[in-house]
Parts: sequence; C-alpha cells; structure tokens
Amino acid sequence: MRNLFGHALSHPKIWQREIVAGITAFFAISYIIIVNPLILADAGIPVELSVFATIFSSVIGCLLMAFVANAPIVLTPGMGINAFFTYTICVQMGLSWHEALAISLVSGLIFAFVACSKWAARLSGAVAPSLKCAITAGIGLFLVEIGLEKAELIRRGTSSIIELGSLTNPAALLAIFGLVLSLALYLRNVMGSFFIAIVVTSVLGYFMGVGQSSQVSVNLADIGLYPQLLLQADFSRLLSIPFLLAVFSMSMIMVFETMGLLEGILPNQAKFPKTFKGSAFTTMVSSMLGTSPTVAAAESAAGIASGGRTGLMALTASILFILSLFFIPLLAYVPAAAIAPVIIITGAMMMQQLQYMEFKDFSEWFPAFLVVVLIPLSGSISTGLAFGFTAYPLLKILNGGWRNVHALSYVLGFLFLLNLVFQARF
Repeated sequence: MRNLFGHALSHPKIWQREIVAGITAFFAISYIIIVNPLILADAGIPVELSVFATIFSSVIGCLLMAFVANAPIVLTPGMGINAFFTYTICVQMGLSWHEALAISLVSGLIFAFVACSKWAARLSGAVAPSLKCAITAGIGLFLVEIGLEKAELIRRGTSSIIELGSLTNPAALLAIFGLVLSLALYLRNVMGSFFIAIVVTSVLGYFMGVGQSSQVSVNLADIGLYPQLLLQADFSRLLSIPFLLAVFSMSMIMVFETMGLLEGILPNQAKFPKTFKGSAFTTMVSSMLGTSPTVAAAESAAGIASGGRTGLMALTASILFILSLFFIPLLAYVPAAAIAPVIIITGAMMMQQLQYMEFKDFSEWFPAFLVVVLIPLSGSISTGLAFGFTAYPLLKILNGGWRNVHALSYVLGFLFLLNLVFQARF
C-alpha cells in the first residue's frame, strides 16, 4: 500500500486530506444506498436485497479505483442509468429485470472491449471536444436539478414545468442554510468543507425535525437471502430487437458518460486509461451482483474539490460503504436537505466545462447546447446524447465543414438517430 499511495502516506497532511475527501465523497453519494433500491424496486427487484447489491458493487468499484487506477473516483450504481434500467427497459419496453441485468452485462462487455482496445482512443478522438464538454456540463445541470429538488427549492409546476418551492418550508430553509455554509467553507478553502457542512446541517435538521423519510427497511440478517439476487441475468431474448436496442443505448450511455465525466473531473488525466478500464469492469460485476450498472459518480467531484487526488480517497469511501451495512438506519439522520447543497455545488463545478466551449462557432455550440439542456429537461442522459450526437454532423454538413468531421462522428450520429427512431417505436 505504501508503494501505491507512497507520496500521500509520507505526508500526514496529504493523507489526512485524502481521507477527508473520501468521507466527503461518500456522504455526497450515500443517498444512492437508499435511492437506487427504491428506483430498482419499480423494475421488480426486491428492495431488501437490492440494498446489499448497491453496497457491494460500490465497494468493489472503489477498491478497483484505489488499487488498480489509484484515482480519486467513487464508483456506484449510477443515477440516470438506473432510471434507464427501470423506466425505459423494464417499464416502457416491457422487459423483465432479469433481462435488464442481461442487457447490463452485455453492455458492460462492450464497454470493456472499448476500454481495453484502441477503440477507446478512436472514440475519444472522434467525439468533438464541444460534445465532451457538453456531456459533463449536461450531467452537471442534471445534478443541479436533482439537488434543487432534494432541497425542495423547486417542484413540478401547475402552470409551468418547474416552479419555485415554498420558502417557508423547513426543508428548503435548511437546504439554503447548508448551501450558504458549504459555499462559505469551500471559498475559504477549509479542508473537508463539504463534509463539515453536511454534518452541521444534519445536526441542525435533527433539531428542526427535518429528517430523511425512507421506505427501506433492511436487517443485516437479510444478507442470508442475498444469493437469490446473484447471477440472475436472463438471455432468452438476446437477439430480439428490444434487447439489442437497449444494449446499444446502455452501451453508449456508459461509454460516453464515463468518458466525458472522467475527462471533466479527473485531476490527473494520465490515470484515465486505468480508470476507464476499471469503470468498465465494474459495470459487468454490478450486473452479476444484481443491480444496475455502476458509473463514475459525479459526486466524486465533491471529494476532489476537498483535496482528493489519489486512490486513498476511493479506499476510504469503500471502507465507509462496508461500514454502512451496519449503520444503514443512521442514514435517516442525514436529510436530503443536507446532501442537496453538495450536489448543487458539484453540478455547478461540472458546468464550468462550458468555459472551454467554442461559442462563436454555432455549429459547435448548438449540438452541445442540445446535450446540456435535454439531459435535465428530459430526465434522460441517453436522450440528450442522442440529439447532440445526431445534430453535430448534420450542422457540419449544413455549414460546409463536413470534411473536418471524423468519419466515426457520422457513424455515431446515424446510430444515435436510429436509437431515437427505435425508442419512439418501442
């Protein structure tokens, strides 16, 4: 371990900072332990077993990031991809959760092939920098929307899509307090600023009577039933059009979301290849464990912003995921209003990628704009990617710059167009 984290372990202030960063990242993403099983429950996966799958896949993912990639990235079942798993594959397309796990495994194999071959570099080179920036920024805006909803500062509107929540709501007031505190500590470069803000806001929320309501009732003794969820993938419809369509969509989401996110938040890009491969491997493991695919959590940016630079941050998060098995009830004391400020700030940080956008070239900006706005507005990462990747080569043809577009961009644009057509059909 000293050889791997040698520089960090030889400087007490550095490893202390890494541990604080890991704690911060864990608390920023800890809601996934409860939220992911609740979303997958709509696909038919038992909540009391899905909690264990969520934790175990996160532990394995974080350990890979720690000991293989030495990167400050937390891998957990992803928000967005779990919604695609449940509401697109199972609810809209009518496939069972067993088949959805099979789709996840096949998509993971494709992801791993891309990550371990020259296709990773080819796809990275084929995708315009503007679209890469847009993916990170779009997911960031999606996180801001999620954070504002958790803070109860926005809600579904009666005369508009979204309207301002009630500012007399105790949860909203608590979230505003947490946001101001988080910003104050962060701007003053206080080590562990987000973690401190989460703890202080949670304590205040306890006395205000603002708690996190949870439908998850899990007893550690239920772990004996967990093998019922292992290796449950159903490949009986492997060659059917709905199955293949879902595989394509999920593969594209995982590859480009991970690529865009890692290129956006990874402090040391030299660690990208191993991090990308580790992410791909964990997606396959997660399907075998009985949950939706893992992704590089955008909330890793909260830990990175707190000083995380090595795998020691990921190792810390993995230990906390293990400990969470024994302390799941305590998560009820961390209200959504305490987590929301960190999610909002993290999303805002990711949106800083827009500074690298070529706004003067509308043929570059408009496809990126579609990605950025349609991800949160549609609530679907795949929809945002599909419109952006389809529009990019089209606009280059319209402005006469088609010769400067990589050939793979046309292929990807056509495939995403087919994806939109088939989504409308199925």
